[in-house]
Amino acid sequence: MASVEETVRGLKYDDNGLIPAIIQDRASKQVLMMAYMNVDSLLATIKTGKTNFWSRSRKKYWVKGESSGHTQDVHSIRIDCDLDTVLIEVTQHGAACHKGYFHCFYRRLDEAGQWQVTEQRVFDPEKVYKK
Repeated sequence: MASVEETVRGLKYDDNGLIPAIIQDRASKQVLMMAYMNVDSLLATIKTGKTNFWSRSRKKYWVKGESSGHTQDVHSIRIDCDLDTVLIEVTQHGAACHKGYFHCFYRRLDEAGQWQVTEQRVFDPEKVYKK
């Protein structure tokens, strides 16, 4: 029987060693966000019960909520049929989106081909991140 680490290493990562992670709200089943993980961040997520990711832009690990306090408690981790995408079911505390919305998919394409904001902000990102 394979260890957890062997199981995680057996997934299909891209050429940069990353795998997409879709984060879903446990209660509503709403997709909250998508981020990338590598072997270490997925293992840290399993170990801590908090979502850990790899930031492609900052080239570093990050734990959801480390700056905002808006954390995610992990309830289950699933893999798709091709072993190349992870689905993580969480309880979201605060908002998932760094732009201040509960989830990252707050814009919808309208009939005129324009992106329309369909949600209300949960917090002001300038106050939370002090940018």
